[in-house]
Amino acid sequence: MGENIIIGPYAIIEDHVVIGNNTSIAAHVNIKSYTTIGDNCKIFNGAVIGEIPQDLKFSGEKTELIINNNTTIREFCTLNRGTIDTGKTIIGSNCLLMAYVHVAHDCIIGDNTILSNSVQIGGHVEIDTHVIIGGMTPVHQFCKVGDYAFIGGGYRIVQDVPPYIMAMKEPLQYSGLNSVGLRRHNFSNEAKSDIKKAYQILYQSSFNRAQAIKEIQNNIKPTSYINNILEFINRSTRGLI
Repeated sequence: MGENIIIGPYAIIEDHVVIGNNTSIAAHVNIKSYTTIGDNCKIFNGAVIGEIPQDLKFSGEKTELIINNNTTIREFCTLNRGTIDTGKTIIGSNCLLMAYVHVAHDCIIGDNTILSNSVQIGGHVEIDTHVIIGGMTPVHQFCKVGDYAFIGGGYRIVQDVPPYIMAMKEPLQYSGLNSVGLRRHNFSNEAKSDIKKAYQILYQSSFNRAQAIKEIQNNIKPTSYINNILEFINRSTRGLI
C-alpha cells in the first residue's frame, strides 16, 4: 500500500495486490489477487478489478492485471487479468473507463484512452493511445484500434481500426479523419494533409491493399505518422475495416 490511500466501506482487497500513492477506492469495490494499481487512480463503487478470465481454458495460472497511473475506473466496471497466453491485462495511464465497461483477458489499453459507458472488450484486444470508443460498443476479440482513432457509439468493431480516423456506420467503416482529435492534440496542417492523402489512397482509390501501401510509400514522405499507419496495416490480423 502506498501513501494517502482512501478505501471506502465494504471494499474487499485480496492478497498479492499493490496500490500506489493517492489512489481512492470507493465502497463495495472488489480488488482480486495479482492486481497492481498505480498512483492517483480513482476506482468508483462496485467495480470488480482483476477477476479471473472468463475463458474456459483458464486453469488457475498466476497472471496479472496492471492499471497505470492517473486512471479513473467508474461504477461497476469489470476488468479481468490475463491468461497463460500473455500473462497480463494492461490498462494505460490517464485513461477513463466509464460505467459498466468490461475489459477481458490479455487486453492492452493504451494511455489517454476513453472507453464510454458499457463498452465491452473481448480478449486479446489491443487499443493504442488517445483512442475514444463511444458507448455500448462491443469489440471482437483480437481486434486492434490505432492511435487517435474515434469510434462512434453503438457500432460493432469486428475488424482492425487504423490510426487517426473516425469509424462509424454498420458495418463499421472509414468515415474520414478524426479531425477534432487531431486538432486538439496540435497536429500540424501538413501532418493532417499527409494522413488524409494516405487514407484517400487506401480507401478511396482503385488500388488493392498491397498496391495502396506501395503508392503511399512512393508518394508520401515517411513521417512518423505515415510510418505508424503502414506499421499498423502490417500488424493487422483481422483485416482493416
